[in-house]
Amino acid sequence: MFPDVNFLGLDLYYWMFLVGVIAAMAAARIFSARAGVSAKVFDLMIVSALFGVILGYLSAVLLESFWEYLETGRFVWGTGATFYGGLIGAAAVYLAVYFLLGKFVCKEKEHIREFGRMLSLVFPCIALAHAFGRLGCLFDGCCFGAETDAWYGIEMSVGGEWQKRVPIQLFESLFLFALAAVMFALDLRFHFAYNPSLYAVAYGIWRFLIEFARADDRGSSGFGWLSPSQLLSLVLIGAGVAFALFYRFYLKEKLARGEGGTPHEGA
Repeated sequence: MFPDVNFLGLDLYYWMFLVGVIAAMAAARIFSARAGVSAKVFDLMIVSALFGVILGYLSAVLLESFWEYLETGRFVWGTGATFYGGLIGAAAVYLAVYFLLGKFVCKEKEHIREFGRMLSLVFPCIALAHAFGRLGCLFDGCCFGAETDAWYGIEMSVGGEWQKRVPIQLFESLFLFALAAVMFALDLRFHFAYNPSLYAVAYGIWRFLIEFARADDRGSSGFGWLSPSQLLSLVLIGAGVAFALFYRFYLKEKLARGEGGTPHEGA
């Protein structure tokens, strides 16, 4: 849409990425304060998130290169970045930093007691940041849909040629903004404990279905007609269901006894 627009050496894709990160951190600050999360735990969340974002981006590039290797037999670093790679890497780094650093900066396992509360806030923030990121995709002209003459089509530069395409990126951005709003509302009103599962299942289903409307090269997962993103969507859905069961039959009781975090009223 605006692939050649640059500001201070960065194109709109990266500016939207930065805006998304800032918006997510601002939302985390507002909602964590309303939830009564201590300043020390919030600072730990932010530091963990920064490490997660930086190293998560590297994992996003790595996973994209891995899919390229499976398809072509050549490993080329920096062929692109995939959201799922970033999500997996960022989540792993976030948890590692949160628990390792928390041992040194939090007294009496405060970071563990607040873990359940914190986790419920993290996922709407992820959806919010991702929504801005998809706007970056729209501006950059990647992740596009099929050519169309419909009124909702948007001119994009595809392979150096301007074409009117279905704005899949915009549709996904609107979905993610709505999902983030629902999760924030559930957390604020009910202290909803299942936001991680809601995010995983809702986005997993959305991404699996929207892949059918994508017209860019989706690559091969090695599992029949499934694209790499569809395969990971199924994994994400399964993880969301598994977390809900884990919370319902194991973690909820520990939280209620004060062993692992703050109980959620709406659980």
